[in-house]
Amino acid sequence: MSLPGSYFDDLYAATDDPWSLRSRWYEQRKYALTTAVLPRRRYAEAVEVGCSVGELTAALAQRCDRLTAWDVSAAAVERTRRRTAELPGVRVEQRALPSDPLPPCDLVVLSEVLYYLDPDDLRAAVAAVREAIGPGGTVLAVHWRHPVTDYPQTGDAVHAVLRRELDWSRVAVHEETDFLLDCWVAAPAADPRAGSVAAAEGLW
Repeated sequence: MSLPGSYFDDLYAATDDPWSLRSRWYEQRKYALTTAVLPRRRYAEAVEVGCSVGELTAALAQRCDRLTAWDVSAAAVERTRRRTAELPGVRVEQRALPSDPLPPCDLVVLSEVLYYLDPDDLRAAVAAVREAIGPGGTVLAVHWRHPVTDYPQTGDAVHAVLRRELDWSRVAVHEETDFLLDCWVAAPAADPRAGSVAAAEGLW
């Protein structure tokens, strides 16, 4: 069973920043890697699913004309709104995959969120991403690898599904002991130019 919204409400009621996203070097470094692998300088319409306290949201906003950040928890939505209040183009909504439809976009960021879903909901979420992302758009996923008792799935299991279902050109693969990061461009995997930042800039 996927984790319910009440699970996250309890976490945010207990502490302001349940995963210490504002202070841990581990998170700051991971966010820097996450934004570094995005193949485009800017995105017109982006969606971040699972924004928590808005630290990655603030970093992504620097690269997006419009960014919609989702979280299932009302407390997380309120904290992200506070974190991004001075940033233009950011909208924060209480929504969740796969129950809410993703809007059409050219970037979807799935950071530390899909292992909260059971296998059926994960498959539905991946299908929703495929439907929402426009041709040439970017999908980025990054997840913790170590098992967590409460979570229905591990990060490795999530990325195994993503790598099987998203048969697009992969721009970047980053594997560490602690997390996996994959980035795709919605274009045929057989086209070597589709995922090349150098090709997009006319270097080959």
